[in-house]
Amino acid sequence: MKKINFWEFKEEFKFLKSKKIFNKLKKTLESGEIFFGKTLKKFEKNFLNFNKTRYGLSVKSGTDALILSLMCAGIKKGDEVITVSLTAIPTISSIVTVGAVPMFVDVNDQCLIDVNQIEKKISNKTKAIIPVHLYGQPCELNKILQIAKKYKLKIIEDCAQSFGAKYGNKFVGNYGDFGCFSFYPTKILGAYGDGGFITCKNKNDLKKLNQLRFYGLEISNKKHLKYKKYYSNLHGINSRLDNMQASILDLKLQFIKKWIKKRQYYARLYNKKILNNKKINKEHVYHLFVLRTLRRNKIIKYLKTKNINVGIHYENPVHKMKPYKKYFHNKYDNLINSEKISKEVFSLPLHPFIKENEIEKIITEIKLFNKKNKNEILSTDKI
Repeated sequence: MKKINFWEFKEEFKFLKSKKIFNKLKKTLESGEIFFGKTLKKFEKNFLNFNKTRYGLSVKSGTDALILSLMCAGIKKGDEVITVSLTAIPTISSIVTVGAVPMFVDVNDQCLIDVNQIEKKISNKTKAIIPVHLYGQPCELNKILQIAKKYKLKIIEDCAQSFGAKYGNKFVGNYGDFGCFSFYPTKILGAYGDGGFITCKNKNDLKKLNQLRFYGLEISNKKHLKYKKYYSNLHGINSRLDNMQASILDLKLQFIKKWIKKRQYYARLYNKKILNNKKINKEHVYHLFVLRTLRRNKIIKYLKTKNINVGIHYENPVHKMKPYKKYFHNKYDNLINSEKISKEVFSLPLHPFIKENEIEKIITEIKLFNKKNKNEILSTDKI
């Protein structure tokens, strides 16, 4: 059997070719608009309609979405932002980039922020919480909202891995002051390059984000017309999603519901046949299907001999990495679960273009390995 890759771009592109992706790109190029054109506006409108969100805009990356949201929220040097360490680096690097201090809270068994530990980390310097909806499953947002209200904190949802996931009756990105999404190619909705999106609660934040993503330029203030509209009275950055990526994303957006259902279907197969679990978490969009085992290295090595490539998300909690160690304090930071889980997790191939016979092959090989090694496998899914 051919190699089963963790992600497969070729099959996806073959599908998009059949959906006239080149015609869409040609039309975008012929428009003569590279940035901020009709293509971008159309995509932004369709994204917001899908997510049932009133306000928002696109940016250059998921990382920029976090940075700009922190800037818009007024987070500055010395402020503290509560989040987790078992996450992708940008969750933490964005906080550090704006001069703030990440305050780490441990995760629960589902690899999500342990809401029962948040209040212990709140001080008079705390200004925001970044809950990370890791792997495609939402955090316990009701409790986080209660805490934020009590202490007057901003909530910036890290939705990079969870586009399309719901908590209660709303999509993620609709609960916090800001919702940050990534269009990295392997994400639920991925570009063929970088891209990101920010959702927000009100027009004032939208206006400010519009400036912040484009050097802080005063693009509508008549007072500065003598500068030919090229005038900044707000420090911003360059974070524009180009029209080519917007056209690709807008095409893919049409198939997201179908692709999420495929992810959930394959996750159901994994759950049922590996874990003997017939239920599936309907809130989970399965950006990743993650398992835990004490014999991770051994099972990964075995699967490689069977031409099955898996991933690890994440092998090193961010507080263990050189640039961020100084923000971890042994005396009062308890990240036992984050450190333990990071040594046990591995992610199985799961995407809309994997074949069912490939899923069955993976299941068969894991069951054979378990039989020989008496291996205990746990799920990070919240059943």
